[in-house]
Amino acid sequence: MARKTSFYYSFLVLPREQRLAIVAVWDFCRAVDDAVDDAAGGVPNGRAAVRFWREELARCYSGDVPRTPQGRGLQPNVQPFDLPRRAFDDVIDGVAMDLDKTHYETFDDLLQYCHRVASAVGMICVEIFGCRSPQAREYALNLGVALQLTNILRDIPEDFRRGRVYLPQEDLSAAGCTVADLGNGWVTPPVRRVLEFECRRAREFYDRAVAVRPEADRSKLVAAEIMRSVYFETLRRIERRGYDVFSRRVRVPRPKQALIAVRQWLWQA
Repeated sequence: MARKTSFYYSFLVLPREQRLAIVAVWDFCRAVDDAVDDAAGGVPNGRAAVRFWREELARCYSGDVPRTPQGRGLQPNVQPFDLPRRAFDDVIDGVAMDLDKTHYETFDDLLQYCHRVASAVGMICVEIFGCRSPQAREYALNLGVALQLTNILRDIPEDFRRGRVYLPQEDLSAAGCTVADLGNGWVTPPVRRVLEFECRRAREFYDRAVAVRPEADRSKLVAAEIMRSVYFETLRRIERRGYDVFSRRVRVPRPKQALIAVRQWLWQA
């Protein structure tokens, strides 16, 4: 697990067995995403990558020997933590959406993508954390959407260069903003309106996660709460910069992430 990831400090607070399992899940999901994003030859090779990772996931659950380091890292954790295969299938389905869709007409369309690529990972994580309440799963569902919306806002320029616009077209139109406006890389009034709206939407999902966070699982969710706090700080920095996600990447410095982690750990303890 590289220190540059925003998840780094949240994983450090976990017991060793849980930490290794979370890292294995993260590595597997990251490999699936990278394989599609980096597929030489575009969509055809991307589809081949999706097929390969579906087969690799099947090997992880069937007892066959996986072919990749990520699969071999994941497999020993499947049974001890009862990892839900459906959630991994959802992640792969979500990544595969990037091969077919370069934009989203409505927020409902985007919500399905967020559920697959982010909330599904949260569903896996709560199993590793040992949470069993329905509220923990609802927490994971909403937090996953909040984190993914924050990623989408932060990564607008990078995604645009890949030919992808995740902000819903209905929201762009309502703000008088065009895809070309996003590509120009300036915070014009229409760009500001749509980004302000999406930041409010992300905040709503952070609030929903907190509202359903089960008190009984408070200590088990410390890693997730660190993750939530770090990403929420990213959202706040986007807002404080006047929604300028174009001139330079919005980051939470590592010392600040460490401080957030310590504060959350003390609060949860």
